[in-house]
Amino acid sequence: MANQNDRRIGLSWLFKMAWRDSRRNTGRLVLFMSSIVLGIGALVAINSFGDNLNDQIEGEAKELLGADLEVKSRTPIGDEVRERFDSLGFAMSEEMAFSSMVYFPKNAGTRLVYVRAVEDGFPYYGDFETAPQANSKEFTTGQNALVDQTLLLQFDAAPGDSVKIGELTFNVAASVLKVPGQSAITTTVAPPVFIPLRLMDKTGLNQLGSRMEYKIYAKYPDDFDPKVFEEFIAPWLEDTEYRFDDVAERKEEVGDTYADLTGFLALTAFIALILGCLGVAGSVHIYLKEKVASVAVLRCLGASGKQAMGIFLIQVVGMGFIGSSIGALLGASFQAFLPGLFADFVPFDVEMQMSWLAIAQGVAIGVVASLLFALLSLLRLQKISPLKAIRASFETTEPDRYRVIVGSLILIFVYAFAWFQLSDAWRALVFTIGIVGSFAILAGVAQAIIYFVRRFFPTGSSFVLRQGLANLYRPNNQTLILVVTIGLGTALISTLFISQNLLIDKVQVSSSGDDRPNMVLFDIQTDQIAQLNELAKTYEMPVLNQVPIVTMRLHSLKGRGVEELRADTTSDVRHWVLNREYRVSYRDSMTDSETLLEGKWQRKVDNPGDSIFISLDERLIDDMKVELGDEIAFNVQGAIIKTYVGSFREIDWQRMQTNFLVMFPEGVLEKAPKFHVLLTRFESGEQSATFQQKVVENFPNISVIDLQLVLATVDAVLAKVSFVIRFMAFFSIFTGILVLIGSLLISKYQRVRESVLLRTLGAQKHHILKINTLEYFLLGSLASLSGIIIALIAGALLAWFSFDTTMSPDFPILGLVYVSITALTVLIGLSNSSSVLGKPPLEVLRS
Repeated sequence: MANQNDRRIGLSWLFKMAWRDSRRNTGRLVLFMSSIVLGIGALVAINSFGDNLNDQIEGEAKELLGADLEVKSRTPIGDEVRERFDSLGFAMSEEMAFSSMVYFPKNAGTRLVYVRAVEDGFPYYGDFETAPQANSKEFTTGQNALVDQTLLLQFDAAPGDSVKIGELTFNVAASVLKVPGQSAITTTVAPPVFIPLRLMDKTGLNQLGSRMEYKIYAKYPDDFDPKVFEEFIAPWLEDTEYRFDDVAERKEEVGDTYADLTGFLALTAFIALILGCLGVAGSVHIYLKEKVASVAVLRCLGASGKQAMGIFLIQVVGMGFIGSSIGALLGASFQAFLPGLFADFVPFDVEMQMSWLAIAQGVAIGVVASLLFALLSLLRLQKISPLKAIRASFETTEPDRYRVIVGSLILIFVYAFAWFQLSDAWRALVFTIGIVGSFAILAGVAQAIIYFVRRFFPTGSSFVLRQGLANLYRPNNQTLILVVTIGLGTALISTLFISQNLLIDKVQVSSSGDDRPNMVLFDIQTDQIAQLNELAKTYEMPVLNQVPIVTMRLHSLKGRGVEELRADTTSDVRHWVLNREYRVSYRDSMTDSETLLEGKWQRKVDNPGDSIFISLDERLIDDMKVELGDEIAFNVQGAIIKTYVGSFREIDWQRMQTNFLVMFPEGVLEKAPKFHVLLTRFESGEQSATFQQKVVENFPNISVIDLQLVLATVDAVLAKVSFVIRFMAFFSIFTGILVLIGSLLISKYQRVRESVLLRTLGAQKHHILKINTLEYFLLGSLASLSGIIIALIAGALLAWFSFDTTMSPDFPILGLVYVSITALTVLIGLSNSSSVLGKPPLEVLRS
């Protein structure tokens, strides 16, 4: 009982001492606390949004699909599916979807869109959001169309106007605002136009070469048992070549997609938290260095090292809890703005509610993180000897095992958080290595600055330069903490700019150069080639390439039929190889986007009985499990053609070129039914627009891809994506600024003493101002440059491994980042010493 009372009294005393000490150091502890507020706020907001998003997906799963079951195929779906569904009492609606040109007679505008020819009844769950809403259910009864709102705005059209699709002109019944399961970002890439399925044949667009996607939507009867789908329908569909989605699978797909998004953004917020924790570590380190004498006195009065450490441990945990709680409340409030921020990416309206789980997680993470990063400084306190109270020069050694243990715990914490957010051990490891690597580079830069300035100090230079440089390595310097925090925030922002530019440059490179095509016309029938060539010549647009395309399917592989390979569960041949419809061409030479890796290119088959040697893309080697000389038979629209693998090619798929997985020699496919692709180049937007108008007027079945429009669309999409990511990344910058302010204010007393001593020794105000300006300019400049260098390294790696291109950084933007961060550092640093400059030294010394 006595021991329990002693422990209870001892704990009460620790709390009392912690409270008394904190009342005299409130300002410093508040700064320490503020370092983690933004990181926790961003983290709670994102996780809370993710929780609400998952709840919404759970509640609106059927609206995401629009039906209970969706069956889709690139070829017409057989009657066996309809008969099976009809026998089970399913309601059914069909759809044919394809890319095509539309023409607005009102102003002769043309655009490649995604046409969806739907049957009455779809969607079974949810509804099209249209303006006016009343027409959305009636458009299938007449010759009407529903057109994407942005498409109508682009061409100054409105409901009541007409739109021509193929050979048929439709009345625009309404503008489409939202489609079940489709987000605004996807409609930016391919604006949808809905027409009745019964009028599809009259458009004349279902021709040879048209890339159609066929779908059947099914609605279960009210008394349907879900086990019937799991036990009978799903296994039967898996044995066919059709793809299918049910509500559970669509819900899982959508959930995984947005889990990746929120997980990535949570990691961005976590970087802000880590920066804040670095501020905590730096603040606690300086704060506790000033408490050494107090701890030594406590040791002289009989307190143990652990009790002395416990006083400040309580302060750290208390401030971590308060800061995390404030951050969590801030995040809970901020989440109300996130649905608007993500509106373009989410295919439904997200109703926000308080997520207590996210709040509890945020508070717990904040307390643990602040404690771990402060632990190294706290552990030093228990090693302080009572002799420190009377001999300031007395030093104690600290076992290295503490550093190793605490460092290991921090690494485990970072990895565990990343794994929790990403649910992927490998990606969590990559994130952890990236964070550690960035910290190591920035810390190395900071230590190198300290070493080289001290090693090569310009002793013969001016007073201002000597003092400014000396501040970089003097006791209580801010070099390490500022270079790491400001550098990491700068690296994050700069990497986002570089990544966006890489994506844009990748598209631009494919059409750069005077001799490269920037327009593609496809679905051209053989009897239209001559007229189209004449039309291009009329508009002074060169025919850079004209390619015939023949559709076929795989018949057998190395003597084994496709059906046999599908049924063989031990086969390593990928299913997409067996099921896809191949679009192949023939020519006697390779293009500049192809490189021969193995084998020999067969230019032409001279005699009908000669062996046919085809060339395959290198990616088919592993997926087809073939080698040079292996036999492959194709079904060319009913005719079986036996071929042999003659060569493998490496293809640059990013080039604006007609590239094919399978290439035949000349002399084989010339008489097969085919369609054509034509590549040309325009020099101005007006030339492109007028040419497209003539093409759509004269050849409504032909579709046109304008690469400049594609580039503008990609740019618009990337702008939306990068805005969201950059918005989250700014939390890191703001946290870095808070850490900067906190670090400077905590060391303000030391700075004031130094400035006063310099004033006492004869330095003028302008000398002090120049010294501080030089120091903060060097710190801000080196920190931002280090961050930009890390971003350039990351960009080069992304360009090499992900984009297969070379990096061309936007140096004006990076220069603006450098100037902004450096200027901000100087301004904050000078504001810290402004109170000293206007006072006489004696007044400051007396105070």
